[in-house]
Amino acid sequence: MHLLLILTGIAVAVYLISQLIKQSAQQGQMSSPSSSVGSHPWGSKNQLSLGFIANGKLYYQDSHGGIEQLQSPYVQEMIDKIERQQERNAWKQNTSFSVAANGGLRQFQKDGVHIIATALQFIDRDNVLYFLRDEVMGGLFSMNLTTGEEKRLLHKQNFALSDLNLEATQQRLLCTSNSRDGSSNIAMIQADGSQYQALTGGDTLDSAPAWIPGAEGKILYQSAGLARVGDGYIAAVGNASIQMLDMKSGRVTEVLDDPQFDFLHPRVCPRGNLHFIRRPYEGVKSDHFSLLLDSLLFPFRLLRAVFHYLNFFSMMYSRKPLTSANGPAVQADLKEMILKGRRVDTEKALRSGNAIQGVPSLVPSSWQLISRDRQGTEQVLATNVLAYDIHPDGSVVYTNGKGAFLIEPGKSPRLLMKADLMEEVMLGNGAV
Repeated sequence: MHLLLILTGIAVAVYLISQLIKQSAQQGQMSSPSSSVGSHPWGSKNQLSLGFIANGKLYYQDSHGGIEQLQSPYVQEMIDKIERQQERNAWKQNTSFSVAANGGLRQFQKDGVHIIATALQFIDRDNVLYFLRDEVMGGLFSMNLTTGEEKRLLHKQNFALSDLNLEATQQRLLCTSNSRDGSSNIAMIQADGSQYQALTGGDTLDSAPAWIPGAEGKILYQSAGLARVGDGYIAAVGNASIQMLDMKSGRVTEVLDDPQFDFLHPRVCPRGNLHFIRRPYEGVKSDHFSLLLDSLLFPFRLLRAVFHYLNFFSMMYSRKPLTSANGPAVQADLKEMILKGRRVDTEKALRSGNAIQGVPSLVPSSWQLISRDRQGTEQVLATNVLAYDIHPDGSVVYTNGKGAFLIEPGKSPRLLMKADLMEEVMLGNGAV
């Protein structure tokens, strides 16, 4: 009986994932995070060198210390196109033409634009690269932040990149290539959008690639294995390890692996130390009692599990919770978020009191930023770390999800800015 229920749940999931995620993705653009910045520690020295991603939108700090949202002309073009389409179809509303075959309202009555940003990379103080995608198309763009001029470098179907990382010569760009089957691999592309080349393969989650200073042709990245059930659905994700790839020989060398931890976002600082985020690994855990309890309670948990499974993917790929078929969007559950590929109880983290210089943290203190020297000696640079970046002078900027903090060699960390949400932070080559 339980097996039949499992198969039924999987069948329902197969049909509903694409339908519900698509519906949730069409509920409009996200609201911008409100940011509060006092007297900025960088003062007038800052030259557009700090950016961050929040809710699929891009933000950067201007030369006066204010926070600006990067406004893509491409996104505005798509919005204008949809609005014109809606105007042309306005006469169909409340008529038989507005009813689809399944009884729901046709697509032209909804906000059809839902483009999210997945990556941001500074080229210099005034120019950035970024990646935008929707459910069908993906594109690599560049923009001059002073003039607002945007260039579309690469744009095609079923194309999804993240984790852009430009080498020091500004010629080649490392990135994560995300597939529809849930796997991801490392790729390289020229900064002008040409010569796309896959560097890793396999049914894995390879991401967060980084160049190694002084090691020509070698890169670091994080990697986790995938376990799938018979129909190809992902059943579990292994712990994330740090790997090194020699692009000339194709040889992959394990740098750091521990089944008890995830090692995320590897970077090498100018001194040659390896930096990474370490957090406890949360895998599939079971014992005899748990198996018995799960078996007894399975019928009561099935529907709830299917909903949360679908909602997880909706939040991962569209940044929106599930919606009803033809009704308004369900209120987002702010108690949980998908951060670095993991569902995080942000409400619990905020209640824990793990504030950094008065700024509440979205992730627990077990998410630590580690610096490891060549002898293997480790130092905890910060706790409650969601994301970070390293400046060429060795300074580190990290975020706890709601604030950005600067760690300079030999100095105490200091608060740079606060925002409602900061999922990724990026540094340019401007002065800090």
